[in-house]
Amino acid sequence: MQRTGAQIIWECLVHEGVRTVFGYPGGAILPAYDAMLDYPIRHVLVRHEQGAGHMADGYARASGEVGVAIATSGPGATNLVTPIATAQMDSVPMVCVTGQVPSKLIGYDAFQETDITGITLPVTKHSYLVTRVDDIMPAMKEAFHLAKSGRPGPVLVDITKDAQQATAEWAWDDKPVKMRGYRAHRDPAKSEISKAVELIKAARKPLILAGQGVIQSNAMKELRAFAELIDAPVTVTLLGIGGFPANHHLGIGMMGMHGEAWVNHAIQEADLLLAFGMRFDDRVTGNLKTYAPHAKKIHVDIDPSEINKNVRADAAIVADLRETLREMLDMLEPMTHGPWLKYIASMKGDTAVRDIQRLPDSGHLYAAHVINDIWRLTSGNAIIATDVGQHQMWEAQYYHHNEPRTLITSGGLGTMGFGLPAAIGAKMAKPESEVWAIVGDGGFQMTQAELSTAAQENIKVNVAIINNGYLGMVRQWQEFFYERRYAATPLKSPDFVKIAEAHGLLGLRVENRPSLEDIVQRARSAEGTVVLDFRVEQEDSVYPMVPAGADLDAMIRRPERPVLVETADDPI
Repeated sequence: MQRTGAQIIWECLVHEGVRTVFGYPGGAILPAYDAMLDYPIRHVLVRHEQGAGHMADGYARASGEVGVAIATSGPGATNLVTPIATAQMDSVPMVCVTGQVPSKLIGYDAFQETDITGITLPVTKHSYLVTRVDDIMPAMKEAFHLAKSGRPGPVLVDITKDAQQATAEWAWDDKPVKMRGYRAHRDPAKSEISKAVELIKAARKPLILAGQGVIQSNAMKELRAFAELIDAPVTVTLLGIGGFPANHHLGIGMMGMHGEAWVNHAIQEADLLLAFGMRFDDRVTGNLKTYAPHAKKIHVDIDPSEINKNVRADAAIVADLRETLREMLDMLEPMTHGPWLKYIASMKGDTAVRDIQRLPDSGHLYAAHVINDIWRLTSGNAIIATDVGQHQMWEAQYYHHNEPRTLITSGGLGTMGFGLPAAIGAKMAKPESEVWAIVGDGGFQMTQAELSTAAQENIKVNVAIINNGYLGMVRQWQEFFYERRYAATPLKSPDFVKIAEAHGLLGLRVENRPSLEDIVQRARSAEGTVVLDFRVEQEDSVYPMVPAGADLDAMIRRPERPVLVETADDPI
């Protein structure tokens, strides 16, 4: 069969099982858009290419499948750079297809010509410049293989316009992809597993650090069985939330800069850390020189570049986490660590109950009220996509996730503007699920144009704007470290209710606690996307907080005043 290069793009997407793509047309990608009409793939027209990338990212995180974004050359492609970098930092499988000027014009500064493969080289798992129609299928096949195998990540395929317009004989090649020098899978080294097992048997104060690798390897069941077998507490990274049930008796909460105080103390006092699918980033460790000084470290990760990069491992296992846990489960006998678990529980003190009723309830509205009440009213069953900042950390503290792929957030890059488009992508992936975007008034304004996308596509997402009139997390740093000199953080916002109405959507405002439940329930039952403007306390801060570069247990704690307890309801 003869096919144009443009048709071959869609043939490949169909064969890869793609059902939805997110994109924005333009001259260099126009042949592909013309061919698109003949293929059974839903195209979501975004309002900005950044939205396309974040939607593809949210789609991938919610579904576990590869997300796909499409853009034209030049500014269309460069607008994808931030979403690509976001996906790269958080190991999200994504394929971005961009148009490029005709091959004979490359290097001559043609209209909308940009070396996008060069630009994205540091923030992709791999990138391709395709100038021949015969190379389109091999590049697309390899792109999907790379994106979803090993440590997942984004791959860029840049295809010239003349390659899209040319024709070639078409037949799908169903042979497995083999790439010289690329090893996506490694069997666990027997010697390192044996070493790890001996360390586990000798430990008296073990602590499991569960990262996003638990979710990526689909090792949730194995992790739970492993934790129960060795009777070890489990703490999660931000991206690891949902990989271990928050309501499990061995779950002790999130670690790190805004993690639970008792978790950070436990890390510093543990004699063994079992790091599963996490990379010891700076927000988790604090000062590396004083990090977990008494602990041996077992590190399991599929990416060999992460081993010994930040923290030296006493047992390093480069392999798939689920396979590794299965092998160790067969080599271990049941253990008990009652005194250690009891000690960690004692460090919680008065916050062991973490009753939301202990928050001040004079009718004034705090972000913790909003997020905890959304958790309560959704029974913890919603998919939450967040932006980046204070509301992101409050979500991690006050919305308790028991299932994987239910918290979608930008961790490594910390991308403002991520929440709304990621929520739309998640809803496209999981149309039967309740999806919320919890965003700040600053980040929301970066991508609020995607409300038009939600309206045009008739997508139901509830958008909770935690509106405190500041760039909240930056203001918090200014309060703590810059003598309250609020430079460029007070934020004047538009009327978000009217913004929603301008898009033909329902907008609601909440200014006090008594009205919150009725308005949230109204939003949940309404058709179509709803925007909720929560006017919360302006100068509240996230506690605890480990200052950048400080020892992990050197936390700034909430001042002794009757404003907020440190965290929310206890999942134990």
